[in-house]
Parts: sequence; structure tokens; C-alpha cells
Amino acid sequence: MVAKLGGINMEMNGFGWHERPRPPSSAELAAATRRYYDATIEAFGADRCMFESNFPVDLASCSYAVLWNALKRIAAGASATEKAKLFHDTAARVYRIAP
Repeated sequence: MVAKLGGINMEMNGFGWHERPRPPSSAELAAATRRYYDATIEAFGADRCMFESNFPVDLASCSYAVLWNALKRIAAGASATEKAKLFHDTAARVYRIAP
């Protein structure tokens, strides 16, 4: 079992990003959602987690670059090995993507 980490910024999740006159920054996204990502990574471990985008649906809330920068902020305290798993290795293994 693995967990895809993303989609939390969709309108239906209640953050209200889509109602603001200006979209959130990556720092705002990271601050608002960090606890959800951290709890999932703690429960599953980096071996069973992968960051993902929910685009184009998330575009109502933030840009692609802002989302990925928020994920980088969330992963900032992780080791290089954990970051590699979260951003690439777990997905490559699960989806059997050849190196």
C-alpha cells in the first residue's frame, strides 16, 4: 500500500484559496497543509509515499510551480534519500518506470 500526497488544495477541501483576490504563496500552502503531509509521511514512511500534483484541478487554487515549491518546503527537513523517494523513487517503483 502506498499514499499519493496531493490534491489537498482543491476547492472542496475548504482552504478557500480560490476565493482570494491573489493566489497563495508556496509558504502559505506549506504552512496550511504541512500537518497533513507530515502525518501521512510519518504513518507510511517515505518508502510508501509520493508527492503528486492534481493538475489541472488545483489550478483553481494555485499554480503548478507554487505547489511544487510548497512541497519542497514541506520536505526541506527530510534527508536526501527521503526526498528522492518522495519526489521520484517511490513513484518510479510503484509505476514500474524504468531508470
